[in-house]
Amino acid sequence: MTVYNQLAYLDNAATTPMPDAVLEVIDNYYQKQKVNVHRGMYMLANEVTQQYEQVRQQVADFIHAPDVADIVFTSGATDALNLVAFGYGMTHLHAGDEIIISVMEHHSNLVPWQQVAKITGSKLRVVDITTDGRIDMISLQKMLNKHTKIVSLTLVSNVLGTYTDMHPIAKLVHEAGAVLLVDAAQAVAHIPIDVQAIEADFLAFSGHKMFGPTGVGVLYGRADLLAETNPTRFGGEMIDQVTKTTATFQPAPLKFEAGTPNIAGVLGLGAAIKYIYQKSYQTIAQIDHELIDHLMTGLAQIPAVTVYGSPIASDHQGVVSFNVDNVHAHDVATILDSAGVAVRSGHHCAEPLMHFLGTESVVRVSVSFENKLSEIDKLLAGVRQVKELLT
Repeated sequence: MTVYNQLAYLDNAATTPMPDAVLEVIDNYYQKQKVNVHRGMYMLANEVTQQYEQVRQQVADFIHAPDVADIVFTSGATDALNLVAFGYGMTHLHAGDEIIISVMEHHSNLVPWQQVAKITGSKLRVVDITTDGRIDMISLQKMLNKHTKIVSLTLVSNVLGTYTDMHPIAKLVHEAGAVLLVDAAQAVAHIPIDVQAIEADFLAFSGHKMFGPTGVGVLYGRADLLAETNPTRFGGEMIDQVTKTTATFQPAPLKFEAGTPNIAGVLGLGAAIKYIYQKSYQTIAQIDHELIDHLMTGLAQIPAVTVYGSPIASDHQGVVSFNVDNVHAHDVATILDSAGVAVRSGHHCAEPLMHFLGTESVVRVSVSFENKLSEIDKLLAGVRQVKELLT
């Protein structure tokens, strides 16, 4: 894939480029099939509805969900996390209850819980991480108690690239009688996900971080928990019966999908899943490791550079963050941009983690299997230029 006129695009954690195979599916819908789903009685509407619902089955298979009805289409991971917070959390949390997140959560998995805790009178607790960027399991074990109702954690940090093994965490969470929500937005383009193996009660991810379009995402929920989750948007398609003063709702997943959905986005998501399967996660992991190992080896040879998180390349799932001594991350990113390298700088919607790391911002390099070693070399040359010019 030629990315953005030969730009060395290393901001895949923000969003990934879309391959032609995905664009073709979206274009075909808009040019030849633009009808609504679940509504028309004519042949084309039925065909598009079948395609749309086939993607729901694709997603269920993709993450090994027990049933297709466990898959809710959302506008993205943020929407999915908010749905759990306000649709499930609001009815299951009370004064004295506790929610646990980690210090490395994206704001999408922090701010909704802050708001729900404020409204319900529950308490939000934040577990720290170790120096190599992992959940502090000892602290988590101490924090879990009979008051814990929800634990919401990222599967892969969008800043450190750290993978969290959810299976032992799920065991502890369930022993405490709580439910586990997993933010898989940063993981889905790099590692296979099995919601049953990791015993996730809820799991969220976005299409645009896995070679799909923006504006579409997924919430997986255990069937019994989705039944206990209230819709947070109301209108057409999600209702069962409506009178002048009352309404009843469809069962999951439709009760959470009010209005006309992002049909093109869902179809594009299905094409993105096919694209990942064609490459295979085994190949993706191999390419990721080669790129990250080359990057970290190169950064280690530049004295002014500090890399955050684990010093081991294989601990970084497609993401490495660093700073250059006494140079603001934005200045580093600007110089790299002038050299034709696109990276992200700032707090990356993870301000508590920045405070934990003792910095205001970092430079983030994030790769996909579409990147080349030559692009990493281009980045390293740019970082050396930063050192020479500004340190």
